[in-house]
Amino acid sequence: MLACAAYLAVGASSAVYAQTSSGTRQATSVRSSPGTLLDWQPIPGAPDGAAAYRVLYRSTGMRGEPIAVSGAVIVPAGPVPLGGRPIVAWAHPTTGVVDKCAPSLARGLFRSIQGLREMLEGGYVVAATDYPGLGTPGAHPYLVGDSEGRAVLDSVRAARQLAGPGGTTRAFAVWGHSQGGQAALFTGLLARRYAPDLTLVGVAAAAPATELATLMMADLDTSGGKNLTAMTLWSWSRVYGASITKVVTPAALPVINELANDCIETIFDVLERRRPSRELDRSFLAVNNLADRQPWRGLLARNTPGTLPRDIPIFLAQGSTDTLVLPRVTQDYRARLCQAGSRVEFDLVPGVGHLFVARDAAPAAIEWIGERFAGAPAPSNCGQE
Repeated sequence: MLACAAYLAVGASSAVYAQTSSGTRQATSVRSSPGTLLDWQPIPGAPDGAAAYRVLYRSTGMRGEPIAVSGAVIVPAGPVPLGGRPIVAWAHPTTGVVDKCAPSLARGLFRSIQGLREMLEGGYVVAATDYPGLGTPGAHPYLVGDSEGRAVLDSVRAARQLAGPGGTTRAFAVWGHSQGGQAALFTGLLARRYAPDLTLVGVAAAAPATELATLMMADLDTSGGKNLTAMTLWSWSRVYGASITKVVTPAALPVINELANDCIETIFDVLERRRPSRELDRSFLAVNNLADRQPWRGLLARNTPGTLPRDIPIFLAQGSTDTLVLPRVTQDYRARLCQAGSRVEFDLVPGVGHLFVARDAAPAAIEWIGERFAGAPAPSNCGQE
């Protein structure tokens, strides 16, 4: 088992490595399939008598190469029901873009998984990926939808292995917030092709990042929007090789680097980031609109989720006072889903902003997920205001 909370992934053709506290590296063959559980260790302090584990599992990198991804799996207390437990994959919101910002390493891990108590009470195993590059070295592909979606799907596979034969069902749902909302939607887009061994019963997303070009340019008057744009530029310049210096003023680069190397774990971290964010006014971009320049235009389009297969039901939650993921953007995405024939349950949460919409929408989202596991017909309020 892993002896520490830090992992090292090596993108070699023959092995993935986990680094122990003694500094040694334990190799595991990557000829195994995506989702293979590579290593695990118990996490103390799990809620309500549940068992929690920090895990390392095999996934797929940006160029199709084998990589190791870390995360957490939380298993409810009590005997396993006949047929096994369903799984809910939690896709976390923005925590940062460097390896130390992995949620599985954070003191507040269990508090950060919105609806965890309800999920455990429902008897669900919870798989919570860190995404690539968080908890493992290398740049995190921030807001890169395919990367996030693969990590989510492989976390479900790893959770099934951890639970053992008969411990879980093939059925799973995904629930995510903000960046994790985007990850949840891409999970729905990828599931049938990437993970045909799993059965996705529903996608739940709170304030998902959908139309990226619109969100980034509309948000530049807010601290959160500047953070989002800065971290995206920093990450994509590394994972895609897109030149950041062609779209950012030289004076802004040190501030962007500072923001990129800080993590967001609590509300206090959000407040702390306001100081460097104030140094980034709208003019920190050297272009009027990122979507006017390649390769940024193509990258923004590639990571904007399209409509999901019609047979995957969707729950969307949106805070009415959100200034980061604008309500009109989520409502526009809902309209596209409805027009494509999806069954969409849309929950507009009055008076709630971006930070707390997943917390406030979690009871409704988990109840909706429970109905999907039970096989109930999916509700839809398409056509209603």
